[in-house]
Amino acid sequence: MGRKLDPTNTVKRGPGRKSRKQKGAETELAKFITDGDYQMFLKTHNNWISIDDDDDDDDEEEDEDGGDKEKKSDADSDEEDTVQANMDEMDAFRLPDAEECEKESIIPLDLKTIYQRIKDNVDVLCNFSTKREVGKERSEYISLLKKDLCTYYSYNNFLIEKLMDLFPLSELVDFLEANEIQRPVTIRTNTLKTRRRDLAQALINRGVNLDPLGKWSKVGLVIYDSSVPVGATPEYLSGQYMLQGASSFLPVMALSPQEGELVLDMSSAPGGKTTYIAQLMRNTGMIVANDANADRLKSVVGNVHRLGVTNTVICNYDGRQFPKVMSGFDRVLLDAPCSGTGVIAKDPAVKTSKDEADIQRSAHLQKELILSAIDSVNAESSSGGYLVYCTCSIMVEENEWVVDYALKKRNVKLVPIGLDFGKEGFTRFKERRFHPTLRLTRRFYPHSHNMDGFFVAKFKKFSNVVPTATAGKGNTFSHEHMQTFIMLVNMLNMNSSSVSVTGSPEEKPSKSDKKKKTVPGKAGDLKGKPQANGTAAKKTANIKKKGKRDSPAGPKKAKIAKMDGETVQEAEAKKPAVKTADDTKASKAEKKEGSRFEKKQGKNRKATTKANGRMGKNKFRKLKNMLRKKGGE
Repeated sequence: MGRKLDPTNTVKRGPGRKSRKQKGAETELAKFITDGDYQMFLKTHNNWISIDDDDDDDDEEEDEDGGDKEKKSDADSDEEDTVQANMDEMDAFRLPDAEECEKESIIPLDLKTIYQRIKDNVDVLCNFSTKREVGKERSEYISLLKKDLCTYYSYNNFLIEKLMDLFPLSELVDFLEANEIQRPVTIRTNTLKTRRRDLAQALINRGVNLDPLGKWSKVGLVIYDSSVPVGATPEYLSGQYMLQGASSFLPVMALSPQEGELVLDMSSAPGGKTTYIAQLMRNTGMIVANDANADRLKSVVGNVHRLGVTNTVICNYDGRQFPKVMSGFDRVLLDAPCSGTGVIAKDPAVKTSKDEADIQRSAHLQKELILSAIDSVNAESSSGGYLVYCTCSIMVEENEWVVDYALKKRNVKLVPIGLDFGKEGFTRFKERRFHPTLRLTRRFYPHSHNMDGFFVAKFKKFSNVVPTATAGKGNTFSHEHMQTFIMLVNMLNMNSSSVSVTGSPEEKPSKSDKKKKTVPGKAGDLKGKPQANGTAAKKTANIKKKGKRDSPAGPKKAKIAKMDGETVQEAEAKKPAVKTADDTKASKAEKKEGSRFEKKQGKNRKATTKANGRMGKNKFRKLKNMLRKKGGE
């Protein structure tokens, strides 16, 4: 009976086979490492080099297991201390000193180290009061973060600064990471030819893995992978769907065109939004698809024919001049040209090719286009009068700034776009303050909504009158005229006692004065005749009632004549007793001496204009001339 079968046999043999193999491994390992490292190795890896003797008794195995547990617990505690110390060192982020910066300039750091430093730096900036290094300013951390972001993500300094102003630091890295990933491929079902369910089934049968785009769209499909080219299937060639980004669905849904309307797509290439509008209108009404680039219109023509659209007219005009060509549209869609900062995933060249001049140039063009688009809308449309403005940019200068400019220049207001997702537009950004209704606009970001960066605003036009145009006739003054009039009245009230009523020979009479002097038989001639019994004055008043607006008299001048009564008496004493018809042909100098005051004396007797409480254009001109002459003196 062997030892294992006979429990009474307690004779101990030598080490077993497993123990001998382990001892041999230790001997070989000792040749390559030093004694200190070897002891540490035995201590930290005691759980797998412990000697197990299969031939030992049960009591000895229990003792050995107990010893192993004690050694293992000691090793684990040492490992935990080491890991905790390393974590403390990692948490304490510090800025690189001058020597480290010089080394980095010679030998650049690897991208993995830079990315870890970006994360640590952002964490410190988000909790600056508790995690900052003593004696360091926030600007130093910001400067290092900006440098690392430019290096890691390959952006220029200008664009990184713009993005840092736009996003919180915790969100900035997410946005930059999202721009490194391509957006999912999306297609739009053409309901003029098929239904989404039938199209999805046909594509699944061809090996396409797809899903519905989302609850907010009834025609969108997102494609994950495909065994066939999505842009060359028989369904695509027959016009059953259109390759279109998810963000391009949004402005057309916000526009919400109705059947039978007249719609303008001011910047239509390559035709995705135009065909979507035709699809919603069910090929009724009329769509004018315009684009300033004739070469890009070729794609519009191809897509319109392929998708079976029959209600679209394609034209090639500059959008800024389009109201001169055609206007009176029920709805207008303006997808304005922009800097493309929302589609960096599609065009990585934007990272380094854009600067401040490009942003300002785009913003200026967009302001011109949006005013032109507003002028093309018919405010009196029974079902429309709407404009949708959108860009594929996230810059405030190209979005909120342009919308706020349009609100000031035209009779429009912002209305909800009809989408229940997206972030509200800015009503304040840095030192700028925008109209409060800009919260009705919507922003879309790649890291938040998994679509290209986009901006959408919807206007409602409530008047076809352009506010900057002067209104003009009769007693209606523009804003500029009203300011001049108020200033004139104030100066007359302050200096009424010092204003000279009698005109000097050097002053030129107004056009109205010349007309009154050259035509005989008018009121100007009758004033010079003797008025002993007042018959001449009555006759003059009767004549003037027929043309109130042409009267050069004004309430302010009559008031001046009353205040300077003494001067009136002196002037009357100098007048001739009888005035003949030949006196009307007297010299120009003789007319200027007395005619101006004599007219004012006649005006003082008439109360027709004063009773009406109005002032005509001629009266305003005379008051304005008086102010100019007063300033010249």
